[in-house]
Amino acid sequence: MASGIFAVLDDIAALMDDVAVASKIATRKTAGILGDDLAVNAEKATGFLASRELPVLWAITKGSLLNKVIIVPVALILNAIFPVIIPYILLIGGVYLAYEGMEKIIHFLFHREKKGKEVIQETVLSGDAAEKAKIKSAITTDFILSVEIVIIALGTVLEQALIVQVLTVVVVALLATVGVYGIVAIIIRMDDMGHRLIKRSGDTGLLAKLGHLLVKSLPIIIKALGVIGTIALLLVSGGIFVHNVEFFHHLFPSMPATLKELLFGIVVGLIAVMLMALAKLLFARDKEKN
Repeated sequence: MASGIFAVLDDIAALMDDVAVASKIATRKTAGILGDDLAVNAEKATGFLASRELPVLWAITKGSLLNKVIIVPVALILNAIFPVIIPYILLIGGVYLAYEGMEKIIHFLFHREKKGKEVIQETVLSGDAAEKAKIKSAITTDFILSVEIVIIALGTVLEQALIVQVLTVVVVALLATVGVYGIVAIIIRMDDMGHRLIKRSGDTGLLAKLGHLLVKSLPIIIKALGVIGTIALLLVSGGIFVHNVEFFHHLFPSMPATLKELLFGIVVGLIAVMLMALAKLLFARDKEKN
């Protein structure tokens, strides 16, 4: 009886060891996407009142966990019964990411600054509705990035037993949520930590200087993450097309990979933005006729 229990424990230990090794490899493979995920979601979790930052981040985190609950079993099932569809799912997600990235760039370049009554109206219309819209956008983007993270993680353990595949993908998925949003929480509360250090030190000494540095650094970090997050969206999108479309993969062979992925992300994003603008225009005309 005792020997049987020890045998089971030995099997579990061996399984956990296999999962640990596989998870380490999968995490290394997905490190780039996790970095992009961090930049994108840190940018999306900011821009709220200080009292709403953590509730908004928690809402996005719950949405991210739900995304993983949906994505992990679906990815495992599709990989088992219909693996050919997975690249097409990635391509659809790539179009969405490219669209979102280019829409931000176009909005930044051509958006007319609002004045007077327009600012007041926009402020009135913002608040709870704007917060919900931003949370929804963040969760949607997280879904697309999560699909790629899960699929890349799954691709590293295809030769392993099914139980190792499942556990490895679950570990990477949880790391993608807990790790990324944990770091985001630290970033968006930097100013609060800085204020506490200043108050505790009486605004004198090394702690006070560190506090002021944290407070002053936050706006710079947020702006930087906005730029990095937008570039990350285009890079991830371009990478999806370059790695999943054979023709694109062999196009411009002498071009550096990062530049090539950024170029494809920009091109796909511009096409997506133009098609969306055209669709909105046609919809508006059809609505006017009716």
